[in-house]
Amino acid sequence: METKAGDPGAFAHFDLNRVDSPAFVVDAAKLRANLQVLAEIRDVADIKMLSALKAFSMWSVAPIIGEYLDGVCTSGLWEARLASEFYDGEISTYCAAYKPDELEEVCRLSDHVIFNSPQQIERARLILEQARHTSGDFDIGLRLNPQVPTGEVPRYDPSSPGSRLGFPIDQLEPEHMEGIDGIHFHNLCEQDFEPLHRTWDKVFDAIEPYFGQLKWINMGGGHHITRADYQREELVEFLKDAKDDTGAEIYLEPGEAVALDAGILVGTILDAGVNEVPFAITDVSATCHMPDVIEAPYRPAMLHENPQSGNSPVRLGGPSCLAGDVIGDYHLPVPCEPGQRIAFLDQAHYSMVKTNTFNGVPLPSIWLWDSETDALEQVKSFDYEDFRNRLS
Repeated sequence: METKAGDPGAFAHFDLNRVDSPAFVVDAAKLRANLQVLAEIRDVADIKMLSALKAFSMWSVAPIIGEYLDGVCTSGLWEARLASEFYDGEISTYCAAYKPDELEEVCRLSDHVIFNSPQQIERARLILEQARHTSGDFDIGLRLNPQVPTGEVPRYDPSSPGSRLGFPIDQLEPEHMEGIDGIHFHNLCEQDFEPLHRTWDKVFDAIEPYFGQLKWINMGGGHHITRADYQREELVEFLKDAKDDTGAEIYLEPGEAVALDAGILVGTILDAGVNEVPFAITDVSATCHMPDVIEAPYRPAMLHENPQSGNSPVRLGGPSCLAGDVIGDYHLPVPCEPGQRIAFLDQAHYSMVKTNTFNGVPLPSIWLWDSETDALEQVKSFDYEDFRNRLS
């Protein structure tokens, strides 16, 4: 899987030795620039735009996000709690399956509570009635599976055959729509406009009979709107038409697009050697710090990598004992020797939220940099107690 991001932007001039290692560094100026693009799309198309916490939940920048967007979408109780504590605006919650003892609090915290199937809604009927009585008003939504595969990697494609995500659209019957305030579908992964248009063609036909009923339609995330080559004019016209055709409020909930190219992961070479190919061990771990490198898999871009340098590529791996803890082969911009700093691009989204401490590998610290003012602040650091307290 090829990453579609990796523009260094202002990080091209950032001194990697200003932070400890390993460390995530997020550029507030780039974050604002991304949010400005999203807000402009929202305003021109007259829709609602939410930030997906599942991709980027660095709550220290919640005030910045609140300046531009309408709220956030969450993936369950803990993210909903985080949203209610730190973020402004609406909270839309979807979970593949809610635990009954958590659902009432989810309803209390959320403006939209979206279910994975009509059967889930029916089983939760008494809880929902109680929540309306005690917690106030909230909308009930149903996630549909469009059954339109669009993804490059099947495991990341919600419409792949056998997917558990969303109610299959070819099974939708009128009785399933009783009491439904809104429809949700999420079918993209780091994609541009065409897959959304193709997905909507299928969804439109299935939900057209309910246009007078639906208060809102949430078209999910995976929209790479802030990427330079995204077809934004086409998107705006599409959103306007969708709103006119359906009479419903239209929502998008981008995740990657909020923090696209807004963060790097800084690391240090710890050791180097040769075993048929040159290799280096770093304090950055694919397993612990960038698990999508293994899960997708994909190769993250490196700051200042120069394939035309004539240098032999070096296989970089983490410090863990896992043989597969390999990041990739790179033409290093620095000598392959202990103490040299390197950085991987576009690591603010999904990497930061997926970190773990397998093997006791330390978590990267988190820094906030503003490339416009050059202000730099360590937002969070982790120590042994963070590792210890996750265990028993």
